[in-house]
Amino acid sequence: MSHPYTKLFTPFHIGNMEVKNRIVMSPMGTNSAGPDGRISLEEIDYYEERAKGGTGMIILGAQFLTEDLAQGVLEGIVEKDYVVSMLTDLVDAVQRYGTRIIAQLSCGTGRNALPDRSGKPPVSASAIPAIYNPEVLCHPLTVEEIQTIMDQFADSAARLKRAGFDGIEIHAHAGYLIDQFMSPIWNKREDEYGGSTEKRMRFAVEIVQAIRKAVGPNMPILFRIALDHRFEGGRTVEDSLEMLQILERAGVDAIDIDAGSYERIDYIFPPAYLGDACMDYMCGPARQVVNIPILNSGSHTPESAVRLIESGDADFVMFGRALIADAELPNKLRDDMREDIRPCIRCNEECIGRIIERNTKISCAVNIQAANEKRFTIEPAETPKNIVVVGGGPSGLEAARVAALKGHSVTLYEKEAAIGGQVTSAATPEFKGQLRALIGWYERQLQQLHVQVQLNHEITPDDPALQAADHIFIGAGAVPLIPPIPGIDNDNVVGAIEAHLQKELVRGEQIVITGGGLTGCDLGLELAMEGKKVTIVEMRPEAGQDVMYINRAALMPMLDSYGVTILGGHKVLSFEANGLYAEKGDGTKVFIEAETIINAFGMKKNTTIAELIRAKFESKTSLIGDCVNIGKVGTAIRSGFYAASAI
Repeated sequence: MSHPYTKLFTPFHIGNMEVKNRIVMSPMGTNSAGPDGRISLEEIDYYEERAKGGTGMIILGAQFLTEDLAQGVLEGIVEKDYVVSMLTDLVDAVQRYGTRIIAQLSCGTGRNALPDRSGKPPVSASAIPAIYNPEVLCHPLTVEEIQTIMDQFADSAARLKRAGFDGIEIHAHAGYLIDQFMSPIWNKREDEYGGSTEKRMRFAVEIVQAIRKAVGPNMPILFRIALDHRFEGGRTVEDSLEMLQILERAGVDAIDIDAGSYERIDYIFPPAYLGDACMDYMCGPARQVVNIPILNSGSHTPESAVRLIESGDADFVMFGRALIADAELPNKLRDDMREDIRPCIRCNEECIGRIIERNTKISCAVNIQAANEKRFTIEPAETPKNIVVVGGGPSGLEAARVAALKGHSVTLYEKEAAIGGQVTSAATPEFKGQLRALIGWYERQLQQLHVQVQLNHEITPDDPALQAADHIFIGAGAVPLIPPIPGIDNDNVVGAIEAHLQKELVRGEQIVITGGGLTGCDLGLELAMEGKKVTIVEMRPEAGQDVMYINRAALMPMLDSYGVTILGGHKVLSFEANGLYAEKGDGTKVFIEAETIINAFGMKKNTTIAELIRAKFESKTSLIGDCVNIGKVGTAIRSGFYAASAI
């Protein structure tokens, strides 16, 4: 084996444990356990699929010491002996493929916890404000309560060892309870657990010692820590280096380093705006002060992973959402099939978004089978059919792919010169490279599955292909909203899609975008990064209100840093030759100068062709994607997957 990714497939040791390659699955909660703390069968299937896909080591999402510390989150709880059986099944399923499996242990989120059901305040190192309500002060743990937690760590670690895990990782990053003890911004104690760096580290060191006593000398202990909090007053990389040396002396076998905190939640779940390998900058300084193995996460690509391993600054590269998107990522890299890896688009919508906003289990915008590997298995159809797909946007592409995987004969018709639909325009910014890669991935998959793709072909209800089809999927997408505002047809007014795809239409340096949703904000950032002076006019009080809040935490500061002006609470009244008139919330009329005005008012369902075709072929026609409900990339792909998998 010799190709650009060969270095990722060399074995490496953590303590006495050999890991077969340098690819590690980052710890990410699935929110799929039962209320009693047992993990689910779906979670076992999910991890087994990633072990089968070639991952060298998998680190589970946080397993909590007790039900109280879990705070109602549906993750594993290692408090009772009855959980060992399911955990053993998980371990067996993963180790079957030669993959190492590490259990991550957590004593909770401390000040970051949701309100306790009993009304008790969260616990922390000190009486600091709770993040959900700064008026509530945390309960500072007493020395006796700290000792109880140490006993719980030992107790849970012993259970995990009985279940057969290869190692244990201490979950101490991102401002959770352990991190609150380690950080002077949160630890105000004056006893043996606060004051100096050594004393602030005592809580963490005693956890290491408690686990070591419970599991013996040979089981590796890893420690996950954010070296850079990335907010004013939080720890910097330089502040954290002495802490790493203390951990090494305490007997930690490897450090898992990244950045972020709840104050910078975008670094905990990095959206597309933060780019590739956004946390590898800390590996070099860490390597200078410790000799134990280093693991690093943060939106790595295969290419950034190779660079990091070759640099010698880290020993393992962690992939999180990329392995949710494609469980076969390691095997495909090993076999030099880079272009066949389905890219994570870093949207956060269906992974952490599902957990936070719906309190349901993890999924994926581009891989609908994630965490439903058995339920959503694509089975060959009993009778192959002739399938026609109308529209080459994400819903149509997924419907075509899945139908072809089931053994159907599929033809896709797209009226434009290329597939992709609206994604093609949304993917033009530099920071949306993963979205561009997704369209390339679909193009390659459809080619390999022998799907006939007919471009520049606008289908009509009388097209013979529809008559001959056994089933028709219509993914006609959406079209721009064009409100009846005077002057909207002026030459200096351009649609958002055209502004993305035909940059020559965006004339001059002074640009105004009408509409501050995701489309307008992304376009505003793209143009500002190209040097344009951009103003976004939004009728609602603030821009970006439809942007997932973790992504918004990165997007809005970036808009500010590139000098984008946002005018919230402004209703557009008319478009003029050199700008537009708008009305502020107080009724004041203002004029905003612009050389080019871009219409980003939103989209509406494109139902015209869909209804005509369905009226003629009702019994064999399914509507999918935005022509049913306006959504995002993930909802369109899910619509296509569901429809095609049912045929």
